[in-house]
Amino acid sequence: MTATDPGPDIAAVVRLGLKENLAQFALLVGVNALVGGMIGQERTVLPLLAKEVFGLTAFTATLTFIAAFGAVKAVTNFFAGTLSDRYGRKPVLVAGWIIGTPVPILLMWAPTWGWIVFANVLLGVNQGLTWSTTVIMKIDLVGPARRGFAMGLNEAAGYGAVAVTALATGFIAEHAGLRPAPFFLGLAYAALGLGLSTVFVRETRGHAQQEAAGHSVSNEQHREALSTAEIFRLTSFRDKALSSCSQAGLVNNLNDGLAWGLFPILFASAGLSVGRIGVLAALYPAVWGVGQLYTGGLSDRVGRKPLIVAGMLIQGAAIAWIGATHTFAAWAAGAILLGAGTAMVYPTLLAAIGDVAHPAWRARSIGVYRLWRDGVFAVGALLAGILADAISIPAAIYAVAALTAASGLVAAFRMYETHPGPRPTTGGSRRYR
Repeated sequence: MTATDPGPDIAAVVRLGLKENLAQFALLVGVNALVGGMIGQERTVLPLLAKEVFGLTAFTATLTFIAAFGAVKAVTNFFAGTLSDRYGRKPVLVAGWIIGTPVPILLMWAPTWGWIVFANVLLGVNQGLTWSTTVIMKIDLVGPARRGFAMGLNEAAGYGAVAVTALATGFIAEHAGLRPAPFFLGLAYAALGLGLSTVFVRETRGHAQQEAAGHSVSNEQHREALSTAEIFRLTSFRDKALSSCSQAGLVNNLNDGLAWGLFPILFASAGLSVGRIGVLAALYPAVWGVGQLYTGGLSDRVGRKPLIVAGMLIQGAAIAWIGATHTFAAWAAGAILLGAGTAMVYPTLLAAIGDVAHPAWRARSIGVYRLWRDGVFAVGALLAGILADAISIPAAIYAVAALTAASGLVAAFRMYETHPGPRPTTGGSRRYR
């Protein structure tokens, strides 16, 4: 298969659109739900496992599994886009599932914490290859008209599964112990994801090539033959919208690392049961997941920038609220608010990247964005752990809340509107489309 060959699974005439590709799109939504479930198996149980089974008391040491996951996932995201352009989307998706299959087995039987960290290295590769590829494939299929809606469905499936699995593993752990029972779910997800991706998923690179063939050039910078280095600079620094999305995604996942690593410990210190901690761990991604069913399509109507700015500010307020309160009901309200803010941001950032990037190098631009977004899992987890050890868990929470609000202000003043419908807003109007 050559770089320009769409592959044997693509029909001679490729049609773009959600309705035209509904069966394959729905299948990819299901596959991404299984991808999210692979993370969800850890959300409630692993921070508690670190303390109760492996005897880790320092927060910095406890969060090493998130740091390893984030660092590896970030780098894998970057290469996933390049590999998808070079070899096709489906081979990358299948490879990600093969690498992720041993993860639940390692979590069940790891004799030391080092093995848990290694399992999260594999999980980072799995997530970087599979989640990145399902995003790229859905954008390929639907074309530009309903990109926000498509990303809302994709992220809703993934994070809805995170929530359901976090809740389920919390209740399983309360009744059957922290290991091995909760991780049987992950084993089922991996087997099903690998089977569906291998047998039923079809290649979509031809759809991107079809869109690129009819893509108009609006300025001298919009070239198909950009190098990976040029795409990295555009996405990270030069383009005001792409770089604003990259920094917002980075800070957003700093929030997620905090919620994953420190919130269960905070809740446990207040004497909550594992089951109630599981409820709180599930509320945030549940609202995040379900909310994206609405916010993704909303960004197609009102534009990307308003949702990104408001969502980051809402997240900052929610995190500060969780740090300042001490009861289950108050924490539940904070988790719901945090999920709502994240739902406004998450699919919208991906849609904005898709708006600006040329179809010929869109997969690589998404890879760069996801490199920045997920790289903060490593830095953010260590930073939160250091602050929690040196001062307190609330101090770490307040620091992340302040960074989140600042990120929203950066997007407000720097980003331009990327959706072709709304008129450009303050912060620049130069586009690379």
